[in-house]
Amino acid sequence: MSTTPTPVADMAPPPSHAEETPLEALASICTVIVVAMFVFAFIFQNFEIPSASMVSTLLIGDHVVVDRTTLAPATKWAPFVHYRAVQRGDIIVFMKPNPETPDLILVKRCIGLPGDRIHLRKGVVYLNGVAQNEPYAGMPRDDGNYEDAYAPYRDDFPSDLAGIQQQAIGNNAALWAEELPSHIQGDDLVVPPGTVFAMGDNRTQSLDGRYWGFVPQQNILGRPMFVYWSFKTPSDQEDKTGFGERIAFMFHVVIHIFDGTRWARTFHVIR
Repeated sequence: MSTTPTPVADMAPPPSHAEETPLEALASICTVIVVAMFVFAFIFQNFEIPSASMVSTLLIGDHVVVDRTTLAPATKWAPFVHYRAVQRGDIIVFMKPNPETPDLILVKRCIGLPGDRIHLRKGVVYLNGVAQNEPYAGMPRDDGNYEDAYAPYRDDFPSDLAGIQQQAIGNNAALWAEELPSHIQGDDLVVPPGTVFAMGDNRTQSLDGRYWGFVPQQNILGRPMFVYWSFKTPSDQEDKTGFGERIAFMFHVVIHIFDGTRWARTFHVIR
């Protein structure tokens, strides 16, 4: 028994999808913008490395993605987010704890936690009496650069108390110069509760906790995760604050975007 196929012309056409109205398109765009703003305001943040204080871990001109949740205080509204306390060795992004220079964001490595006893000898960090092995740290050396030469106030911290106090005052941290002696016990600096002690990896060229004090834990903004873009940037670029100088560097970036980018550092994980 044979059947006659239904002519194609007699088949019902597939339902057509209604085109998106301008109002619906605007709503979709706004949703994406809101989600992006939430992500970059509360979860991730962009940060550019402006100085050589973390060389060779981080280079001037590295643009990094900062995780703003892991080291933040735990919240009940987001129980699914992984939180943990700051650990020794963590690289942290934080607000500089110095009322003389407010709103300055820095990136350093956490060296000491509350209760830790710290001192340096010839640039080597002693934590609770034990010399630390820090292959990433730039030590004082005789390389012809006066900034890298051994300096007692910096490399034997805090034994040269008068020297580091003078340097702190010169770094607009007179309050730290007054407070510092109260935290010294014997040869050591003792980290008080609710704070951490942080230093740059490039120890001879880092204005860090030795010069302005402890980092309150509530000042910590997050931890850098990876480099998403790195551009060769002059070491004095952060000092060029004039409008014309900034515009000139923007044009320089546009012109040299390909040959000035450090492609090998793209997606470099920060440790």
